[in-house]
Amino acid sequence: MLIILCSFLTVILIISSIIGNYSEDAKAELMDNAAHTSAAYLESKLDTQSLSELLASDGSDVDMMLSVVCSNSDDITLLIADSSGAILRAVGSDIDEINTDETIPPELMDELNSDRELLHDSQIYDVFSSPRYIYAVPVHTPSGDICGTVVVCASSVMLADLLEVIIKAIVISIFWVMLAAFIAVYIVTERVISPLKEISLAAKSFAAGKFDVRVPVKGHDEVAELAVAFNNMAESLDNYDNMRNTFMSNVSHDLRTPMTSISGFIDGILDGVIPPEKHEYYLRIVSSEVKRLSRLVSTLLDLSRIQAGDRKFTMAPFDICEMGRQILISFEGKLVEKNLDVEFDTDEENISVSADMDAIYQIFYNLCDNGVKFASEGGKFRISIRKQKNKKVLVSVYNEGQGISNADLPYVFERFYKSDKSRGLNKTGVGLGLFISKTIVDAHGEKIWVESEYGKDCCFNFTLTQE
Repeated sequence: MLIILCSFLTVILIISSIIGNYSEDAKAELMDNAAHTSAAYLESKLDTQSLSELLASDGSDVDMMLSVVCSNSDDITLLIADSSGAILRAVGSDIDEINTDETIPPELMDELNSDRELLHDSQIYDVFSSPRYIYAVPVHTPSGDICGTVVVCASSVMLADLLEVIIKAIVISIFWVMLAAFIAVYIVTERVISPLKEISLAAKSFAAGKFDVRVPVKGHDEVAELAVAFNNMAESLDNYDNMRNTFMSNVSHDLRTPMTSISGFIDGILDGVIPPEKHEYYLRIVSSEVKRLSRLVSTLLDLSRIQAGDRKFTMAPFDICEMGRQILISFEGKLVEKNLDVEFDTDEENISVSADMDAIYQIFYNLCDNGVKFASEGGKFRISIRKQKNKKVLVSVYNEGQGISNADLPYVFERFYKSDKSRGLNKTGVGLGLFISKTIVDAHGEKIWVESEYGKDCCFNFTLTQE
């Protein structure tokens, strides 16, 4: 609004300046014509008589001629003075203000007769009560001597009426434009600022730990896109917060349970509650729980190293098919226990890939462990290794079982996420295996994803680069 107002004020100043310059040039030209016309008329009338004699004998004709000249402007006054500065005739709009008893001083007469330009705000001493713009032309006798002067006076050189009309039109335009601008700016500002205020309030709620606040999305402009992005961020923060809480709960449970068992069994042995013949049995349980704690701590440390970027990967060629066979053999007991229908499907007997062998073994083993763990009794379990285009190798781990729900699919690779919240199926995991697997695959520049039909099957896939 201020910019628009300043722009209009600048326009007024420019137009006023242009009109002022134009008015001055036009008035100067008008006064010049009036002075020269009057001087030429008087010179044509002069013969052997003086200027005062001419005015005395032909005064009515001279007054009529001067009146015609003055009629071209409503604020011009013509003065005819003799060489001594005495005013002989006065015709025009301001004759009532003229003091004919006063004379124009000789020094001003010399200036008027010598200069041929408009004099600004000149005070003709006491002839007029206020300054006037003056233009003068000397009157010459037939012999060439100066016998008098025609002085044209004007109270102003501005085209006041024109300037007044223009300024009035601009002021009216300013009013309507400012009104329209105010309405438009208010509407646009309200449309932009209102969602931003809502986003600001939501951000303050986030700072207070409330991640369930959402911003309403209105329209399809940039602010709406910002609101959508903000809501997506809020959704991620909310999910992250929930997963973090679940993770802390799982870790607390997984730490507390074995530590309680270890403490109870050791105290029982030390207190003599457990008979000596049972010591070995319970010590083996303690050893198992210690190993469980060790695996948990190792997983947490591995996650910490990955997030800090301290884990380095060494790329080297190895046989992914042989790795798959070794992992499958290591699960023989669990496969037999659940009576699973096992398949091992490869394009070739041996397929060489380039990757960090230990890291890929960790991924492969973790996917197979999950596949066996969540497979249904007597269901199918399959490992598939196939070549693809662009020298890629696709590794898939498939199982028939409960699968993963559509609500859980987008988050299975997120840290702190565990779809089996009841811990009915997975009593030992802490929900970090798939996140670590994805982090390792991303570090290799490869892809990992999951396909599942809830209640039927599940298949985890990842790619490697063929050697």
